[in-house]
Amino acid sequence: MRPSLFGALLASVSPLAVLSAAQAQDVQLPEIVVQAQRPAPPRPATPPPAQPNSDLATQNAQFDVARDGLSPRFGASSFDMNRAAIESMPQGLDTPINKVLLQAPGVSQDSAASGNIHVRNEHANVQYRINGITLPDGISGFGNVLDTNFIGSVAVITGALPAQYGLRTSGIVDIQTKSGNSLTQGGTIGIEGGSRETLNGSLDYSGRAGKTEYFFAGRGLTNNLGIENPTPALNAIHDRTHQENFFSYTSTMLDDFTRLATILGSTTTRYQIPNNPGQGFACNGDGSACVASAFGVSSFDSANLNERQSEQNNFAVVALQKSYNDFDVQLASFTRYSALHFMPDTIGDVLFNGQAVDVRRRSVASGFQGDGAYRVNDAHTLRAGFTVTGEDTRNSSISTVLPADGSDAPYTITDGNSRVGWVAGAYVQDEWRLTNQLTLNTGLRFDQMWQFVEANQFSPRVNLVYKPLTGTTIHAGYARYFTPPQQSLAGPANPAAFLSTFVPPDTTQQNPVKPERSNYYDAGIVQMLAPGWQVSVDGYYKDARDLLDDGLFGPGLVLNAFNYEKARNVGVEFSTSYTMGNFKAYGNIAWAKQLATNIVSNQYLFGADELAYIANHYIYTDHAQTITASAGASYLWSGTRFSADMISGSGLRSGDFNTSHVAPYAQFNVGASREFMVPELGKVSARFAVVNVFDTIYMIRDGSGIGVFAPQYGPRRGYYVTLSKPL
Repeated sequence: MRPSLFGALLASVSPLAVLSAAQAQDVQLPEIVVQAQRPAPPRPATPPPAQPNSDLATQNAQFDVARDGLSPRFGASSFDMNRAAIESMPQGLDTPINKVLLQAPGVSQDSAASGNIHVRNEHANVQYRINGITLPDGISGFGNVLDTNFIGSVAVITGALPAQYGLRTSGIVDIQTKSGNSLTQGGTIGIEGGSRETLNGSLDYSGRAGKTEYFFAGRGLTNNLGIENPTPALNAIHDRTHQENFFSYTSTMLDDFTRLATILGSTTTRYQIPNNPGQGFACNGDGSACVASAFGVSSFDSANLNERQSEQNNFAVVALQKSYNDFDVQLASFTRYSALHFMPDTIGDVLFNGQAVDVRRRSVASGFQGDGAYRVNDAHTLRAGFTVTGEDTRNSSISTVLPADGSDAPYTITDGNSRVGWVAGAYVQDEWRLTNQLTLNTGLRFDQMWQFVEANQFSPRVNLVYKPLTGTTIHAGYARYFTPPQQSLAGPANPAAFLSTFVPPDTTQQNPVKPERSNYYDAGIVQMLAPGWQVSVDGYYKDARDLLDDGLFGPGLVLNAFNYEKARNVGVEFSTSYTMGNFKAYGNIAWAKQLATNIVSNQYLFGADELAYIANHYIYTDHAQTITASAGASYLWSGTRFSADMISGSGLRSGDFNTSHVAPYAQFNVGASREFMVPELGKVSARFAVVNVFDTIYMIRDGSGIGVFAPQYGPRRGYYVTLSKPL
């Protein structure tokens, strides 16, 4: 059952948009800003509220700046892309958001089954914010839920974060919505078609009605590459996907000092799980016996499996913002409903895996967030805030298994768990401008969780930003982090029920999943070498207790959480961006290493040999990649924009105990776009893009490693054409 709040909002609130605060502040900056250290601006941090009868766009722009000032990226590292930069990518606004994020420093790709992306070698632990409001966790990551089409600007924020950022801290994906302020009444309709039977339709529209500005966007996508191909073949087998997405934003001026905003989003996705032909039937642990038949079937081609998965995500936010003289505040209420259902091929899965598991997971999370800022004087700005989230999760599984002797006598085991849990946090911090060049930000967070375990932590934060010369910014910071496990992934199971099956667990031990606690150190420098040319270097070190990780232990896209007792993560990132006239380019390269030891929760997910080895050795985590690189460029020539981008990596981990890695890879994409005048239609935009232009065959996963179930390959070469028209 979907949450009633979402349904009520969906029925009663009209769609809309606001002016992106990032665009409002950074209009003189390049389209891509690499590793910019952004303390709050000097007092006054925000312009005074607009006077009566002033233009609605001006009022909204001033409120956007005030909202951005509530959560400054003080001392953190950020990679910013505005809408023009996204439109300059080979596929433009048809680029999936996770592919956009791969252009940020230290962001590496993974399969859809494992969460799509990793920031600084962390698994998940990414926080998504829309206009400063944190979206709660769901069953699946927001990388599959949010659509690029509504983005006005996006930043990936990393490092030693200020105190307002809590819980998910490896990376903050800070999205500012597309703005109705910068557009005339109207929108765009577009259609993309191409390889893998791709059909991708999109629509967006914005405008004003009285004191309200609105924006909405929708998309419908279908193709034959919903999940990464488990084979190197040009086309996957049984990989059709259907995806629908809707987003809306409204902004209403209640008076000259108060604004009410709403956010609504809904995504429905349906996948076929792709097949890997030529698989053999399941065998027991020592290989002494293999499945001969199930349900009377003794011959089955794995190319004909019919596993499927469906996901649903809805979210809604209502935010009230007040800005008066030296005081700014925003209060928000939010809710998210998400559900997942993995449907096995019962006969085939029993034959090939020894069991078939029908999995259902559902989560309803709702809560409140408040943030405030008060400019005491020219030297001090105080900020404080809170967040509280309640989540109801319900997990169930029906497993069809064979008895220990492998005889053709399948039976079912039903398992599940449910929990209403809470997470709450509060922070206070002081931005102290010591001189015009030197600023110190100190803060303290307190977080408390009441889930399958109860825990809390005080977390100090300190950041120093120094600008000794024009064009030079140096930063250094320390942050103590507290990261609860995602409740839907941390529930207990009943492994003892499987001891008498054909594929029993090596152990029934399952200590509860605990929150991760870590110390994080970060320092870097950003230097403008010449007008339009910026370079940066940033280094970090993290030591963690109870490092959180997720693994894929079955054929569905269903993750399970566990902890490593101790871990350390170290890395350095180099970035540059350059803009000269119609030419724009950027490049990033990162070196990183994450090592961990001793699995201390949900041990039943692992083999006895894995548990014994990891208990006595530091190993690479499965998502650790030593070298990660990305780059892109675009050039506008005689009305035609040519663009290219690339991603590259040294390969994710593989082999027993993650001791090896898959082969290094590089994928290049190119595109061209142009506007035309068509009789009786008017202005039409056309785009042609080639993904993986050299048709490089490379592995993302090879099916080995800890918590890795199946191989996945990067996309083969694909051709895509987009036509769009203003409305």
